[in-house]
This record gives sequence, C-alpha cells and structure tokens, in this order.
Amino acid sequence: MSKFIEKVRALVRTGDARISEHGYDELAEDGLTAREVLNGIEEAVSVEEYLTYPKGACALFLQKDRTGAAIHVVWGIPKGHDKPAVLVTAYRPDPGRWDQTFTRRWQR
Repeated sequence: MSKFIEKVRALVRTGDARISEHGYDELAEDGLTAREVLNGIEEAVSVEEYLTYPKGACALFLQKDRTGAAIHVVWGIPKGHDKPAVLVTAYRPDPGRWDQTFTRRWQR
C-alpha cells in the first residue's frame, strides 16, 4: 500500500480534510455526498499516483459510494504542506474508459 494513501487516510481520520469548490460541484453532479466519500477513504484503493504534480502530490483512488458502486476520487495535499487532504474531484467512472475493475484505463 502506498504511503500517500495512508497519509490521506490519517488526515481524513483526524478531520484535517477539505473539499475544493470543484470537488463540491462534481459531488453534486453525480449525486454523491461528502460524508460517503470521506467515510469511503478507509476502503479506498490507489489507482494512479501523481506525487510530483506541480500543485502538490495527489492520487486517483477507487472508492465505493453508499450503494457499493464504484467512484473515483482525486485526493491531494497542497505543495509545500503536510496537510490538509483535499478532495479535488470525485466522479462515477465511465465504463467505456476503464476496465471492469475501474483500476485500468482502456488503451486507445
């Protein structure tokens, strides 16, 4: 398991997490709640990590919504800081772009 996902989990557990404005918009667009995404971090699986992203380390995680359906969530930590964990965006993955596990993109 990656160190980054453990860092994000620890920050969410202690309440040191924020949701970006874009994140709130995307949650609403897909009928997701902040609570289910925050609660789902414990079972999240790291799909892709972007640890050298210019705005700060971030990663795409596979999580589940309240019904058990797959959702993708991008969590980040601002560059130059150790906290907070920031929910950048969350969405329901497009089955046409991902394999059946939603952990691998289809190659074009």
